[in-house]
Amino acid sequence: MATSSPRSMPLFSQFVALFLLFGFGRPSLAGDPPLTLDYYKSSCPSVLEIVRKEMECAVLSNPRNAAFIIRLHFHDCFVQGCDGSVLLDDTVTLQGEKKAPPSINSLGGFRIVDRIKNMLESECPGIVSCADLLTIAARDATLLVGGPYWDVPLGRKDSRTASYEIATTIPTADESLPSIIAKFLYRGLSVTDMVALAGAHTVGMARCENFRARIYGDFEATSGMNPASEAYLGHLKSICPPIGGGNNNVTPMDFVTPDLFDNSFYQLLLQGEGLLNSDQEMYSSILAVQTREIVKKYAAEPLAFFQQFSESMVRMGNITNPESFVNGEVRRNCRFINTWAPEI
Repeated sequence: MATSSPRSMPLFSQFVALFLLFGFGRPSLAGDPPLTLDYYKSSCPSVLEIVRKEMECAVLSNPRNAAFIIRLHFHDCFVQGCDGSVLLDDTVTLQGEKKAPPSINSLGGFRIVDRIKNMLESECPGIVSCADLLTIAARDATLLVGGPYWDVPLGRKDSRTASYEIATTIPTADESLPSIIAKFLYRGLSVTDMVALAGAHTVGMARCENFRARIYGDFEATSGMNPASEAYLGHLKSICPPIGGGNNNVTPMDFVTPDLFDNSFYQLLLQGEGLLNSDQEMYSSILAVQTREIVKKYAAEPLAFFQQFSESMVRMGNITNPESFVNGEVRRNCRFINTWAPEI
């Protein structure tokens, strides 16, 4: 995907086409039952402490676990709203979301969720939803690798359904900027939310398959190929050959501080060294009129990035699935609806 030329379809037409395409399964953004900060105050007062302790262990054992949990939360909220649907395994009567193309090789952290759920079921059986668990865990994951804190509104129910079809529409690494913007707008999230939430890539890893086109495409054009960029590109090509395999080889999306949640991700975009096409386009695309200025701001002002990331995570977490409030449940096992759940 070249950043030097726009797509053949006019920008307005791309937005219209995408809105028509995603005319199914859109989560409600208004009129949903309210979420509250003290939802578990009397029913499970230890919920925040339990999630925090388990996340501390997970991130201490492997900092990459923080990125896995943040990504899980994003994939959950982008499909049917934040309802735990991404956690469901396939059964004979349900096709889950885990094997959808944008998810099958990029999601992890399911065992961490299992451990947290087991602890919560021991302490407060049948009380804390998997959707709330994942939302809290994503906040704690961010905090544990140096990111900002925010209060998490709670009270979600777990969906008894999943949508493989909608999961295929998650933004991908080779997608155009207008397409990604349209997907965020459709879910009630702004362009500013999009740029801020992309900042989670500061602690993420990417597979060769997702950045091959970038490093054998327009990387030289965007970076200007100074000596440091040339060395970085050589390293990337050494772990990601143009042909012949290596699809599952991984590298940090922020090679400067890969285990620290900070704003260096945006600084790399200014240098033209973003790993993914979809990220670099926020700065280098000729269509990046608004996003370019936001990237510049976050690259220069880490506190502004932290504040907006916190606000955008709350906003994303508030995308709820109204169906889950009517027909949802609190799963005993996050991988199965309760009629299928094995005993813990």
